[in-house]
Amino acid sequence: MASFHPGTALVTGASSGMGAIYADRLARRGYDLILAGRDRERLEQCAASLAKREDRTIRIVAADLQTAQGLNSVEQILCSERAISMLVNNAGIGAVGPLLQSDINQLDALIRLDVIAPVRLAYAAAAAFASRGSGTIVNMASIVAVAPELLNGVYGAAKAFVLAFSQSLHHELSDKGIRIQVVLPGAVATAFWGTAGTSVEHLPADIVMSAEDAVDAALAGLDAGEVVTIPSLPDLADWQALEDARKNLFPGLSHAIPAPRYRGL
Repeated sequence: MASFHPGTALVTGASSGMGAIYADRLARRGYDLILAGRDRERLEQCAASLAKREDRTIRIVAADLQTAQGLNSVEQILCSERAISMLVNNAGIGAVGPLLQSDINQLDALIRLDVIAPVRLAYAAAAAFASRGSGTIVNMASIVAVAPELLNGVYGAAKAFVLAFSQSLHHELSDKGIRIQVVLPGAVATAFWGTAGTSVEHLPADIVMSAEDAVDAALAGLDAGEVVTIPSLPDLADWQALEDARKNLFPGLSHAIPAPRYRGL
């Protein structure tokens, strides 16, 4: 009997950090891989290292998702290659400083990579997956999606967007055979911090998770059928309580007249 082949996973930001760990773990699970990132040399090193350990087909795509050309090249792959069964929207950059001490051009680049790129890639993947009746989209958010006070507000807003976008995708696409997961890591020991403007060594050690543990927890959440996975959260009931409170607001969010507290002022 032929062994089951899960298909091909396309991972963005795959040359280092959590993206490289996702590539490793998915290869172990039997996926062929398309590794996308800006740094061709590091992608080649990652692919070569994986090829030594796993008998998988591994391709690299050197593409800067902050540019129209780079983004379009990955979109076209998602649209045209029927073997792709999973998209891991992992590429992203962060910011830690307050708004008035930030470079607005860097924040613009953050929005393009952390918001526009995952939307366009998810759109391309969702259309392809819907036509086949199956597929998985994993979007990388952050705990700042629900705790925007912790770091830069634009970064928090971008990750809140990814969370809301993913919840909407789950609502729209689950009946089409498409699985959606959004991952909200806390502090993870990757190069993210240096790029964002600080050093991971400056953070308390007891709040920093390894990239390996973060990805393994995210994949365990995916296996468990979670739509939202928070690797650090001890009690899933706490997240469910927040979700229940949010949904309890629905009946009162839109009425023909203002709430009584706003009348007669």
